[in-house]
Amino acid sequence: MDKNVKEIHAANARYVEGFGDKGSLSHHPARNIAIVTCMDCRLDPAKFAGLAKGDAHVIRNAGGRVTDDVIRSLLISYKMLGTKEWFVIQHTHCGMMGFTNEDARELFASDAHVHGIDPTEAHYIDFMPISGTIEENLVRDVRRLRTHPLVPASIVIHGYVYDVHTGRLIVVEEAEKIGAAK
Repeated sequence: MDKNVKEIHAANARYVEGFGDKGSLSHHPARNIAIVTCMDCRLDPAKFAGLAKGDAHVIRNAGGRVTDDVIRSLLISYKMLGTKEWFVIQHTHCGMMGFTNEDARELFASDAHVHGIDPTEAHYIDFMPISGTIEENLVRDVRRLRTHPLVPASIVIHGYVYDVHTGRLIVVEEAEKIGAAK
């Protein structure tokens, strides 16, 4: 067994010992919120947003982008599990900035022979790189949610940028205006 697997098994054993009554938590988030954020390992949404187990749904992907699957998850979070407020939190110095879909496709093609993969499928994927500033990108993603035909006007959608150097959440006013409940 490799080192990572051993460490994860040991950590899980410790977690199980202190699990207590967490098994009785509801799948309905206690604070009626959902957070969309990046998978970047520098972000800890529970800590930067003051969340306890059971408080919120947290949806993570590369860039904290509002993809079709994120919209699906948010709609389920709202309609079946009662969230009334959504937070889209992207961050400074994101790895999704500064490249294009074509750049990503070329990366897969360049080492296909080394890994024995067929890079053809990469040409069908929108890697959703971040173009422009992080604030411009965030505004586009909040607008996408606000204008989606299945997202009710009563849902409040917040837009924040997390600063990886300070830990501060920065409100993006334009995103807040777009995301305000109607």
